[in-house]
Amino acid sequence: MKKRKVSLEKKRSLRSLKQNWTLLLLLLPACVMILVFNYVPMYGIQIAFRNFNFVDGITGSEWAGLKWFRYLFNSVQFLPVIRNTLVLSFYSILTFPIPIAFALILHNINNRRFKRVAQTITYLPHFISVVVVVGMIYTFTSYNSGWINTVIETLGGERVNFMAEPGLYPHIYVWTGVWQEVGWGAIIYMAALTNSSPELHEAAMIDGASKWQRIIHVDIPAIVPTILIMLVLRCGSIMSVGFDKSYLMQNDLNLSVSEVLSTYSYKTGLINTQYSFSTAVSFFNNLVNFIFLSFVNGVTRRATGSSLW
Repeated sequence: MKKRKVSLEKKRSLRSLKQNWTLLLLLLPACVMILVFNYVPMYGIQIAFRNFNFVDGITGSEWAGLKWFRYLFNSVQFLPVIRNTLVLSFYSILTFPIPIAFALILHNINNRRFKRVAQTITYLPHFISVVVVVGMIYTFTSYNSGWINTVIETLGGERVNFMAEPGLYPHIYVWTGVWQEVGWGAIIYMAALTNSSPELHEAAMIDGASKWQRIIHVDIPAIVPTILIMLVLRCGSIMSVGFDKSYLMQNDLNLSVSEVLSTYSYKTGLINTQYSFSTAVSFFNNLVNFIFLSFVNGVTRRATGSSLW
């Protein structure tokens, strides 16, 4: 009986492959791209365990074991860099509900024209490059000519050198990111809200439920699985604070709070040509992300039944 079941499953699988070969063909370029750009480079992970140099190549370089990891953990800058990375990451995670709230607001607006205008205005910042955004931040917060300081001075306050204040750096970094990504981040929740049952809304209205009550008891439960998956993905990049923005916003006065793992790896590893050390930092970064992702995924699976795997 088991052999018959196995043979039947094989026949069904072959039949499915024959019927859907065009879809599989469309999937092939994506698979090749992932293989070439994600899996093939894993061969270079061994650089983290060698004293790499270009002359000897990867496999020819001397084996160093955990030398570069010990160098990282014993570094004076290790704890401050980890602290800065975690502060920015957890601060960013605290803003996670904002796109959800924005999507719920847009979903419940009846004026289609206003909704389209609001969507367009909030989506546009996503397409501005990080370099331009940081340039805008420096221009707006300029001590001498920035309009923010001009307004502060007009209202009777004193000008503030925003980019030189370490205490203000996390707020500027996170909230400018919210401004740039809130509209784009709301798209997936807007799509999930289309699955919200109209029948449940009608039944709630007949029972006298207000719009707020319908949002709480109908709309939010409809998007809870999407929210959990997005939260798991967000937590999976807990150690991966954006390199471009962090590096561009850095200066000597805010370096104590702006130096994160990615910029530290770039400066000490690539600029100083310590490629093995840079690879070790990246490997440590990805390992922590994977552990945290697995942990959060397991918690959400046990608590709600929704997870990535």
